[in-house]
Amino acid sequence: MKQVNILLILAFFTFNAALAQKEFTHQDTLRGTITPERAWWDVTYYHLSINVDIKKKSISGSNLVQYKVLSDNNTMQIELQDPLKITKIIQQENELAFKKDGYSYFIELQESQTIGTINELIIYYEGIPQESKNPPWSGGLSWATDNNGNDWVVTTCQGDGASLWWPNKDHAYDEPDSMLISITIPNHLMDVSNGRLRNIIENKNNTKTYNWFVSNPINNYGVNMNIGDYVHFSEKYNGLNGKLDCDYYVLRDNLEKAKNQFQEVSRMLEAFEHWFGPYPFYEDSYKLVETPYAGMEHQSSVTYGNGFKNGYKGRDVSGTGWGMKFDFIIVHESGHEWFGNNITHIDIADMWIHEGFTSYSENLFLDYHFGKAASSEYVIGKRKRIQNDKPIIGIYNVHQRGSEDMYNKAANILHTLRQLIDDDELWRSILTGLNQQFYHQTVTSKQVEDYISEKTKKDLSAFFNQYLRTTKIPKLEYIVNDEGMNFRYVNIVKNFDMPIRIFINEKEKWIFPSKEWGKLSFKKKDSDITFDSNFYIEYKRLSDN
Repeated sequence: MKQVNILLILAFFTFNAALAQKEFTHQDTLRGTITPERAWWDVTYYHLSINVDIKKKSISGSNLVQYKVLSDNNTMQIELQDPLKITKIIQQENELAFKKDGYSYFIELQESQTIGTINELIIYYEGIPQESKNPPWSGGLSWATDNNGNDWVVTTCQGDGASLWWPNKDHAYDEPDSMLISITIPNHLMDVSNGRLRNIIENKNNTKTYNWFVSNPINNYGVNMNIGDYVHFSEKYNGLNGKLDCDYYVLRDNLEKAKNQFQEVSRMLEAFEHWFGPYPFYEDSYKLVETPYAGMEHQSSVTYGNGFKNGYKGRDVSGTGWGMKFDFIIVHESGHEWFGNNITHIDIADMWIHEGFTSYSENLFLDYHFGKAASSEYVIGKRKRIQNDKPIIGIYNVHQRGSEDMYNKAANILHTLRQLIDDDELWRSILTGLNQQFYHQTVTSKQVEDYISEKTKKDLSAFFNQYLRTTKIPKLEYIVNDEGMNFRYVNIVKNFDMPIRIFINEKEKWIFPSKEWGKLSFKKKDSDITFDSNFYIEYKRLSDN
């Protein structure tokens, strides 16, 4: 389990609990809350074993759940979504009773659960899993074929939950310390999952079992299964923590294209180890696996479907030209290894920790390879995609994430914060420090916010409240007169007073607006005023007096 204080979490989310129960369903609350049936045990290890029947589009198998007892309780909550069904649950050769409530199962344990002990049980299940209608944005299995008619079966489940295809403790706050993934498939195909391949077992019924072992904590939605007619090539990257094994799995016909395009990986690793610190999963290697959908950040098994092109499927998401300088999927999805997989949100309401920092990683990649101006142009170009439809942070305890602005707006928030700090080495130390402080942990947004405030020695609470918890964009109203410029903020939360950089006759000046009128003195007739566009605010010039 990633380090996490259960009492702290429960206290933090209490503020939202009453609201969540009034506005959301019972199932939402079961899914999104750290219930008493979850809080008493810490998952330490999973062994997921699955047989895949491609012709029937069905799966069957088991999950061994090893756990540590933290407090007194004899009822365990596990999730598995319909139409999959749990068939039996065994602990110490005894079959356990369970009750189903939506897609949560409440298991009645017979043995005494002594605090501090490590116990285990095995959950058996089967059925035809939900099929994804639009991977990766909808969860489920995708049953595709490649251009040669070979079966191509993959999983996606972010947001919808890993319990779409395997039984687990389906809440982000708790992760196993390690995991074994055993996938049995027809012997003419290959499975690629997370971690390192331990062995391949030849079975008597024309099937093979691929055993992949993950030696680090892993979030549930990061677990994946990719079945296809794959070929493999590899390289070693000389990284901050030594030689990193980089393995690539692509369809047979795409091998040469992949060898060329995947040179992007070393450029990505060089940039991100500079900005974020060492790749967090050296023990499990880095993998890039071709899939029939765009891509996802599955831990140590990043999936790729970008057509071996730069940009996002050949398009520049920023409209500036800089988006065509890199392969969007390789850079973005790999950025999640640091923000999403190393540092994981406790509650999906704080999903901006994953998507905001990772969207921001795109322009840090540009910064490293093409310079600060390229980085700034790119992230500012993405502002046209911001909707400001609802706050970036969602409602806690009910499995509800916030606005899709967690991508482009959050990237601009972080870019603005970099300007406010105005010290690139300090900013870099904060980004690397986050990955050290919260290494292999689950966290809240407040923990991240407090860490940044501490390291900058600035109270950034109003800054984060403004941008993460409201849809208000600060607006600077200003008046230019013969004596200089008067200015103030409107459309702001309490105590918002972010300084901004402006230029008078191309000379840098800092002003310190608040809700009250402030003043900068200069001679109007000699002055050309420009505002630094790197700050994500709006401007309105009022009639000059």
